[in-house]
Amino acid sequence: MIRDERLPPEELRRIDESVRGDWPTGEDVDFDEAVAYHESLPDGKRFARVLETADRPLLQPRAGVPRLDDQIDLLRHLERDGLADLLPTTIDSYTRDNEYAKAREGLAESRETGEDALNGFPAVNHGVDGCRTLIEALDRPIEVRHGTPDARLLAAVTFAGGFQSFEGGPISYNIPYTKEDDLETTIEHWQYVDRLAGAYTDRGVRINREPFGPLTGTLVPPCIAIAVMVVEGLLAATQGVRSLTLGYGQVGNVVQDVAALRALRSLGEEYLPDAVTVTTVFHEWMGGFPPDEARANGVIGLGGATAALARPDKVITKSPQEFRGVPTKEANAAGLRTTRQLIDMLIEQDIDIDGIAEERELIERATRDLLDAVYRRGDGDVARGVVRTFESGALDVPFAPSDSAAGDVLPARDDDGRVRIFTFADLAVRDEIKEVHGARLDDRARTEGRDRSFTMVADDVDAISDGKLIGRPGGGTDAD
Repeated sequence: MIRDERLPPEELRRIDESVRGDWPTGEDVDFDEAVAYHESLPDGKRFARVLETADRPLLQPRAGVPRLDDQIDLLRHLERDGLADLLPTTIDSYTRDNEYAKAREGLAESRETGEDALNGFPAVNHGVDGCRTLIEALDRPIEVRHGTPDARLLAAVTFAGGFQSFEGGPISYNIPYTKEDDLETTIEHWQYVDRLAGAYTDRGVRINREPFGPLTGTLVPPCIAIAVMVVEGLLAATQGVRSLTLGYGQVGNVVQDVAALRALRSLGEEYLPDAVTVTTVFHEWMGGFPPDEARANGVIGLGGATAALARPDKVITKSPQEFRGVPTKEANAAGLRTTRQLIDMLIEQDIDIDGIAEERELIERATRDLLDAVYRRGDGDVARGVVRTFESGALDVPFAPSDSAAGDVLPARDDDGRVRIFTFADLAVRDEIKEVHGARLDDRARTEGRDRSFTMVADDVDAISDGKLIGRPGGGTDAD
């Protein structure tokens, strides 16, 4: 069974040689030469350094198109017109599925027709030289954002290509993204990714790693999201990663979101080794958006205000065109500027909101229960504990497509719009926490004059896209 142990050098070399043989561009990877290339980059392009020394939340959008020149133009626009502090390169779906031949066909079609035949940047097909051309064309550091259960070749090529930040992890890029990949296999694959990042770090090139905090992006209870972040951080730290950005996806209640982000930082610093620098990233609302762009800007504004209060190190922004899918570069830049405006106006204000400390304490207690279950079921080994807790349902993610998750836990909002756990199933939290969640859901049911039922869950999933926070019957509020 998988163990949470650092890959020995000979095993890293064996896997590396095998992975790089999967596609021709892998043969262009030379680790020593890549280290020298990274050393040649200016400080302003060193992702971990820029992130870890910032004195305000840095902003980063999502963005990726197939052709290299177009990706450069897109990121330049977001850098200059959107005032992005950090830049992304979102990878296409074929590459995420390791279907590099199909990605090659899509890239060729995109070049021939001038239309985007892929939904992202096929970094493996562009190879080391293409990645370096992108890195050199921009002034800001760039991160690889993707969704790949087996990201080994993608990591090898993009690290060699000059990228110094890499999103994802064995849980957060398995449970929300794939059906049949088992956790033990994805943990094994990501041990290589993290050990490769650790090998660069050992040579003085700090590769920042960012587990994907929103998970399924649909009303994920904070304790579940934070537990997964800490676990993925621990697995990465074992392999030598020393710069970790733990993520959290906005749920929409300001008190709960601020409390969760503070709990995320506190628990990350507590559980992870002292050698690891912990930063946090806040993802603006990941669920459905209103189709009306003005109302969508309201959702973005709430995210910006929340970030100003919670002060994460980084914010992943959204655009007012989220409802329609891939936004124009102008809309993407507008989402950045909207968020920046809210943060810049609010961050110097001393705003005190009641209830944050109490909510944070509740989140931390539940998170500790889940982490204790991982350690206990793994006999102290985090990797084994992860597999066993998901197998038993002691750790679970709502609305997950993966066969590796029970998917029995269900969330719903309480009368204040905070995400509570409606169905705990076998989730490993103490009874008193279950009682708090149940009581607050009962309060909502009484307000709305209905029984506590699954209908509340379904109503809440679509609420924000319908222009409200809580999915109340008839679309009303308790003030109606």
